[in-house]
Amino acid sequence: MSGYFQDLFSGGKSLVSGMLVTFKAFMKPTVTVHYPRQKIDVTPNIRGRLKMLLDEETRSHRCISCMRCARECPSSCIELKGEKQEGVKGKVLVKYTYNYTFCSLCGSCVDACPTDAIDFSNEYELASFSKADFHFDLLREVEEQK
Repeated sequence: MSGYFQDLFSGGKSLVSGMLVTFKAFMKPTVTVHYPRQKIDVTPNIRGRLKMLLDEETRSHRCISCMRCARECPSSCIELKGEKQEGVKGKVLVKYTYNYTFCSLCGSCVDACPTDAIDFSNEYELASFSKADFHFDLLREVEEQK
């Protein structure tokens, strides 16, 4: 019978100590961010989707159509096309599409680019009901930035 009361006493003691921990946590200020209304500052090292960088001097993209990013991509989510045009040295970028649904965000394409033409963006609010919304034409986006 004494074992019963001993278990009852230790259980009550455990309950009171647990309630004290809960009460202390209840009195502390909240650290929750109410997301749609409040936003936190995101680290600049976040890996969002790919974006093409503008060259500040020429106000154009830096891509030389070397195809290294497409070859290095393990997910094959980058498709680009360069054409030789008269009067221009090297290839001219005609098409640069990026399929974010396949991307593993490994960074191989960014590391392989010799001209630093692509980088990760800081966009983290990418949500949609359609897969087509995650197919990006990066060349068109750069042309719109001009």
